[in-house]
Amino acid sequence: MTRFICSPGGKITGKIRVPGDKSISHRSIILSSIATGVSRISGFLQGDDSLNTLQAFRQMGVSIARDGDRIEVAGVGLHGLEQPATDLDMGNSGTAMRLLLGLLAGQSFDSRLIGDRSLSLRPMRRVIDPLRLMGAVIESESGGRAPLQVRGGQVLQSITYELPVASAQVKSCLLLAGLYAQGETIVHEPAPTRDHSERMLRGFGCDVASNAGEIRIVGGQRLTACDVDVPADISSAAFFMVAASIAAQSDITLQHVGINPTRTGVIDILRLMGANIELSNRREIGGEPVADIRIRSAVLNGIDIPRHLVPLAIDEFPVLFVAAACASGVTRLSGAEELRVKESDRIQVMADGLRILGIENEARHDGIVIHGGRLRGGEVDARGDHRIAMAFSVAALAASAEIRIDDCTNVNTSFPGFVEIARGAGLRISVDDA
Repeated sequence: MTRFICSPGGKITGKIRVPGDKSISHRSIILSSIATGVSRISGFLQGDDSLNTLQAFRQMGVSIARDGDRIEVAGVGLHGLEQPATDLDMGNSGTAMRLLLGLLAGQSFDSRLIGDRSLSLRPMRRVIDPLRLMGAVIESESGGRAPLQVRGGQVLQSITYELPVASAQVKSCLLLAGLYAQGETIVHEPAPTRDHSERMLRGFGCDVASNAGEIRIVGGQRLTACDVDVPADISSAAFFMVAASIAAQSDITLQHVGINPTRTGVIDILRLMGANIELSNRREIGGEPVADIRIRSAVLNGIDIPRHLVPLAIDEFPVLFVAAACASGVTRLSGAEELRVKESDRIQVMADGLRILGIENEARHDGIVIHGGRLRGGEVDARGDHRIAMAFSVAALAASAEIRIDDCTNVNTSFPGFVEIARGAGLRISVDDA
């Protein structure tokens, strides 16, 4: 069990580059593996989640060379994957399990997906049900949970599918299955979600049409190898955006951060709260927009978070709750029931932790109401959720006493080196491995 011990105070300064984008890292391995030719990936996230995806494709016969964050993948083409000798372990990653389920549904061989205890409790019916409509044969535990057994050799048919909730993971799963389906698969999303899959598929030479919430892909298209430059992850950068906003005399620049418009809800929400955020050196790398982001101390105010921004900041809400705790007035979030089925029930876990730290709040079925106030010290439980652990670490900057955070081991799933980078930027954090 890893515990973070965070002393109060400090300021956030300097220039840093956080690790590569997890969503893009997953997709870069998946698509380069089923492309024809050799793809080179730079900036790959060296976290547990991404490395589990890499290992899964090695198990399926793909030759992958790794030198730190530089990866070389010798793609085997759309139908070149081989049956793995053992289960494919997705660890803690819902993204990996859901995306690979779509890919595996179209293979000629049987496979089995497993994960850790947290992942085995997360809902998979949202991808199993539409895949079954396409003709996939998938067996699961009660309630559509992992382990998941996928029967190969099925002939997939294209479908038109209305997503019940805005989910990039479900959309991406169906696009990958659509590559193996007969005809044109069409996905309708109720609100914009991250479009990394569509952008990267195009980069690999696949024709994907997107218009007004409708995404179309025709099966049987060949992917051609290409180089991928993974930008710094805006979800990881978000911890330092909030940290610099709430800590007096802070001024930090986050370099080479991905600013895909389907991911910048955290910037929009913080600006509405009064944050001092500037973007510079804007450019496009491999089809993804990137920029350097400068954040300075600011006086934050509570807001009603616009519902249209919720899916654009879904992974950043734990640390945004910390911003709300440090803001003047009340912050209200609704339409975010998806937070209840992440690596933990992020609404309840954050509500419990903030209450321990002296912040009045009301958890609701689809959101939370947070009354800004004075953070005190205390001991909170991250419940094995990497984003909860890092969010409460940031809270110490504005706390009156030490904050101790239990069950932080999984931080490495998305942000390897978090403690070292955070210390270098000014966070007073230490680690106790019991």
